[in-house]
Amino acid sequence: MKLKKISIIALLVFSAFSKLTAQNPLVIDKIISKVDNHYILKSDLENQIQQAQQSGQPNQPSKCQVLESLVINKLMLAKAEIDSVLVDDKRVDAELASRMEQMESQFGSRKNIEEAYGKSIVNLKEELRSALKEQLITQKMRGKITADVKITPKEVRRFFESIPKDSLPYLPSEVEVGHIIRLAKATKVQKDELIKRLLDYRTQVEKGGDFAALAKLHSEDIGSGKRGGDLGFAKRGQMVAPFEAAALALKPKQMSEVVESEFGFHLIQLIEIRGQEYHARHILLRPDYQRLDVVAPTRFLDSMRVLIQRDSIKFERAAKEVSEDKGTADAGGLLLDPQTRSSRMALDGTMESALYFTLDSMKVGTVAAPTAYRTEDGRSAMRILYYKKKFPPHFANLEDDYQKMSNYALNRKQNSAIERWFEKAKKDVFVFVSEEYQGCNVLRGGGASPE
Repeated sequence: MKLKKISIIALLVFSAFSKLTAQNPLVIDKIISKVDNHYILKSDLENQIQQAQQSGQPNQPSKCQVLESLVINKLMLAKAEIDSVLVDDKRVDAELASRMEQMESQFGSRKNIEEAYGKSIVNLKEELRSALKEQLITQKMRGKITADVKITPKEVRRFFESIPKDSLPYLPSEVEVGHIIRLAKATKVQKDELIKRLLDYRTQVEKGGDFAALAKLHSEDIGSGKRGGDLGFAKRGQMVAPFEAAALALKPKQMSEVVESEFGFHLIQLIEIRGQEYHARHILLRPDYQRLDVVAPTRFLDSMRVLIQRDSIKFERAAKEVSEDKGTADAGGLLLDPQTRSSRMALDGTMESALYFTLDSMKVGTVAAPTAYRTEDGRSAMRILYYKKKFPPHFANLEDDYQKMSNYALNRKQNSAIERWFEKAKKDVFVFVSEEYQGCNVLRGGGASPE
């Protein structure tokens, strides 16, 4: 069975939230596929189909195509175990912390999250962590399989010319948008509270208390906290500057004063220095994001907006000089489409809703007043938006849409590489598909694709 050339690629790395959707209707579950020691449930299939339908993308994949993508995912996990393809726990923990902060922002509080999912935060984290780890391993395996897949301009043109003229995709309106972000700051009261708590922990350790036990109880670094704050060995330059400077100024077993970084407030204890590496642990406390001071960043952005409107400074230059979003500042504040990595974003239902509705009330060339914003890593901020350009809807052409066509062609080529890998890899691992889905021909290639 052939994968759909474009849209099915999004299913190959499944969402870590697919099993955790809040308030899902009850599904009588059963195992529909087994790949080595990994299972696919009927609810997994139904959730993936629902996600695909909600994405609003054209050319929705069939049930059989979704099932095949799930089988490929599980086969990647099984082969990753055989080939020792691993994902560092620190990366999983960092991703988990980011997802939990996003959820807290979305639902308003941890209590609301627990009510929506019918689970405690502890249980939810455990389930989500497992799903995230699978997702990251799958991504790593997919990257390994497609590492040598490249696309040339000649192949892009050939791909575009192979599309029948009456089947060219009709692209919605697209926009180029920039933003300047200023992070909300902890108030003096918040800082004093956090510093006082960390100094109290420091005193407890000095009086014979266990640093690791305190970290397990109180640290808000989810990953290291459960390991007693242990961060393992780090190379010089790996940690943020304030943390590293404080850690390297210590002697083994010595503790720092309270250190402030972009992640919060730290109490650091140096364990060991080994050549160019150092081993430290910490207790991290973060300010309550709901209580941060947004007055100063709002005033700053208001002033910057006035300067831009008066043409005293260009938006792009202002973004490079003052935006606290490291990911966009160097590009003059321009936002990128998360799928295509292009600065041209579709002005439709796939766009972040807050951004879509803000643009709907703006004119091209204008800068909006400061609005509240939550960064990808969950921090509170204020931002101003610049509506740079708008491109009218049109049928795809190679001159205006080369990057999209290039991405489509590359995806198709990557899909082919994954299919070839699948044909070989399925011989190395036990794969079972229930009789109910035998018509999908997942294990035989080609054939039926029933809905």
